[in-house]
Amino acid sequence: MKRLLPALLLLAAACKQKEYNADMLVKNAVVYTVDSNFTTASAFVVSGGKILAVGSADSLEQKYNAREVIDAQGAAVYPGFIDAHAHFYEYGMGLQQVSLVGTQSWPEIVDSVKVYAERNTDGWIIGNGWDQNDWADKHFPDKAKLDSLFPMRPVLLSRVDGHAAIANQAALNIAGVKPGQTIVGGEIETRNGKLTGVLVDNAVGIVTRKIPEPTSAMVDTALLSAQKNCFAAGLTTVDDCGLPYTMVNIINELQHKGDLKMRMYVMLADRPENYEYLFKKGAIKTPGLNVRSFKVYADGALGSRGACLLKPYADSAKWSGFLLSNPKHFEEIAPKIAAHGFQMCTHAIGDSAVRTMLKIYAANLKGKNDLRWRIEHSQIVSPQDVAMFGKYSVIPSVQPTHATSDMYWAGKRLGKERLKTAYAYKQLLDQNGWIPLGTDFPVENINPLYTFYAAVERKDLKGFPAAGFQKENALSRIEALKGMTIWAAKANFEEKEKGSIEPGKYADFVILDKDIMKVKGSELPTTKVTKTYINGVKVYDKK
Repeated sequence: MKRLLPALLLLAAACKQKEYNADMLVKNAVVYTVDSNFTTASAFVVSGGKILAVGSADSLEQKYNAREVIDAQGAAVYPGFIDAHAHFYEYGMGLQQVSLVGTQSWPEIVDSVKVYAERNTDGWIIGNGWDQNDWADKHFPDKAKLDSLFPMRPVLLSRVDGHAAIANQAALNIAGVKPGQTIVGGEIETRNGKLTGVLVDNAVGIVTRKIPEPTSAMVDTALLSAQKNCFAAGLTTVDDCGLPYTMVNIINELQHKGDLKMRMYVMLADRPENYEYLFKKGAIKTPGLNVRSFKVYADGALGSRGACLLKPYADSAKWSGFLLSNPKHFEEIAPKIAAHGFQMCTHAIGDSAVRTMLKIYAANLKGKNDLRWRIEHSQIVSPQDVAMFGKYSVIPSVQPTHATSDMYWAGKRLGKERLKTAYAYKQLLDQNGWIPLGTDFPVENINPLYTFYAAVERKDLKGFPAAGFQKENALSRIEALKGMTIWAAKANFEEKEKGSIEPGKYADFVILDKDIMKVKGSELPTTKVTKTYINGVKVYDKK
């Protein structure tokens, strides 16, 4: 008995050292913490939905008695991925419409619409995702075939970037669109005195405003179906860019009920009612929802020649694109946003649009600051303007897959010289030392691993071009991972609560079947998410 006493006392002491409040222990992993030193670990502990401790399995098992133990079996674990620029709700609504992504011709689109119409016999026919740059005939189509097939039923089919659309005559009639009609920041295409159905930028809104509002059931389905697909891609936070204020309560209620678990950073659209709402209410912040910014639109897209350029398009000598609003609008709204302490996030693709907005930002920011105003896309930046990002702490929020989607035809739009400083992510990163990354889905695929691949390899999914597209502006793997975790969180003022696996932060993490920091570049696009966790709760399991 005397011999057993010391052993029993040691066992009792060991038990007393353990903390029994841990919910989960993840061990036998390669944990990329993405902390300030980019530390790797082999284990971490979760309690109350947050990271409690990070270290080795041996030390953590001695200290904590976790109710659940996850043996990662050597797999790589990363902070939950954050998409710094997306259209989450729009993507979800698109899942209920005609998908035209990847279509190779106008006849193929018409066939897809016919199939959809046979299955959905009432109401508007809404489609999205076509890109004439993928067709053999790269000209915009006309509405003649849609008119013959659907003389009474309105049809609106949006281009992949949402900055152009084609409507049939029934839809144009409802919207009251007439031949020769003009609109600031948009184009209503007329040929030989007749409408072709093609609408560009602000002209699209004339028709979309006539589409009946979706039912509450449709809205809920959109949000929850988008969530399901995003969880499977490893996303735990999305920035939804350009929502109406009416969506805020819907999102908040779904999150409160526990149905919508996706964390959302919401930018309200540039509309008077949205400014009035948030200026009066103030910033909204819960664990799952952050509303403190506005999405402003400076110009259109390069693919539809709506991007506003300093010099004419190389393939359209008399055309330079256009701003979507008079510069006076931006000059008036920027100081109001600044006065209320909110973030201004402006869509600007062309070098003229970027310059216009940088000058307006500079007048309000007045040097280095921590307001984190953003230029969304920053695709074509004049070499003369790059330094302004650093001088005024303006954040370039970019989408690497845009470079690998546009590279086939961007040179035709811009010419060789202008192309050299387009999609210059490394150069933009150097201005402030950090850069948030997104996808702009549904314009691009929702998969953040494609973002990572495009950022570091600068190739399409087929491995083209072999040497990478303008590889001098590729990001390192560490930079790319930070761009879709801690830097994306920082762009949302959330770096203290997410974006890395560190004590005190939300236990949002993802497990992959390959280590994207080590595998060959060619293997990155085939890497799969095996599990996704939010607050330490599993929300996706590949099985």
